[in-house]
Amino acid sequence: MSQPAAHPVRVPLHSTPLGILGSLKAARQNVLLLIPEAATHAPILSGTTGKRWHMVMEPEALRHILRDRVNDYPKSLVTKLILGPAIGESLFVAEGEHWMWQRRAAAPVFTHRNVASLAPVMTHAAERSAARIAAQLGRGADMFAEMVTATFEVISDVTFSGGAGFDRASVHKAIETYIGQTAKISLLDILGAPAWVPRPGRMVASSGIRDMKRVADQAIDQRRSDGAKPTPDLLDLLLKAEDPTSQRQMSTAELRDNLLTFIVAGHETTALTLSWALYLCAFAPEIQAEARAEAQSVLVDRPATVADIPNLPLTRRIVDEALRMYPPAAFLSRTAQTDDTLLGREVRRGDTVILPIYALHRHHALWKDPDAFNPGRFADPRAIDRFAYLPFGDGPRICIGASFALQEAVIILATLLARFKFSRIPGRDPKPVMILTLRPEGGVWLHIDPA
Repeated sequence: MSQPAAHPVRVPLHSTPLGILGSLKAARQNVLLLIPEAATHAPILSGTTGKRWHMVMEPEALRHILRDRVNDYPKSLVTKLILGPAIGESLFVAEGEHWMWQRRAAAPVFTHRNVASLAPVMTHAAERSAARIAAQLGRGADMFAEMVTATFEVISDVTFSGGAGFDRASVHKAIETYIGQTAKISLLDILGAPAWVPRPGRMVASSGIRDMKRVADQAIDQRRSDGAKPTPDLLDLLLKAEDPTSQRQMSTAELRDNLLTFIVAGHETTALTLSWALYLCAFAPEIQAEARAEAQSVLVDRPATVADIPNLPLTRRIVDEALRMYPPAAFLSRTAQTDDTLLGREVRRGDTVILPIYALHRHHALWKDPDAFNPGRFADPRAIDRFAYLPFGDGPRICIGASFALQEAVIILATLLARFKFSRIPGRDPKPVMILTLRPEGGVWLHIDPA
């Protein structure tokens, strides 16, 4: 009889150099396979694979890159080549002044008050998700597919509430196709070929992306003519948003690119966080039981609301630990714009600087038993180095929707844990694979019983 696994699933990091072709193969299969095992022990690694690169895992050096010298380390060309066709020059990929004015305009949209006002949509989605799961009691179900459905309901409701003519199914399909099939790194991206050179794999999704943009443009123009909803949604808030410095407002194209960014990022990352959190709860039944008791004592038989979040500390810690172990944005890259020194290493202009968040979150100098699931690490957030834990990045470009994502994740997770017991299915553990985000390949299949 086989022994139960001591640790949840992890990525098999490599211990021998990959070379250019090996790197290409790894990147197309799972971006995280580019990370050597040594990255979970060393503060910095450097090498040349086609071009010079540096992989940084030391908190103070990460502070230098993300906060102190952010303008000297913009997002890499590869990132822009992959995401540009889908989300244009939105907040996620824009640089310099074009990024700055959009960020200033959008920041008030994501204030605590505005995010809290969107919470009822999350509560309703949690209730609908629980109803769908209840129909599958006593058997296995793919909780990743269910969490994608639930979080897409949230993001489409808070983005285009009641939007006539907004075909959610087609937009969802276009996003899924782009992420799943066409965002894979191509050799042309690694070599830095310009965007106009065709990427055969990515051309497949171009018609779906065009349709998605057309649908979003129509919804924006319709809202402009109809006026705001009684309770403003994300689109209303963005239509009103303006840069306090220049009073500039977003054009339809800028609004659309940012809305599509929020739709892609807003549902994908939260769905992943919830899926991995449910897998981890199934992996550790005793922690799941403790979290269930917490949720049941607070909620009794109703779904969670934003007012419940302060009374659900263990649920929040499970979310935090899921984000540590399986960060959706697990591999970031920057391009040095000027010569610099990082931890005594010479960095030249044009070098690629990699921030392997997956390795940072499992670094043996920063975390005790880093491959173990232990929500207790987050009992005292002050004990964790700010730049040792970066699920949302940091500095001026920290994820603008972080509080939205965390609020949604706690509301949905608590609602589900209060009502159901989730168990692993032998031989069906997910496989962590990153293309654009760190996804559970094969889904998160769990057996569902009543709580």
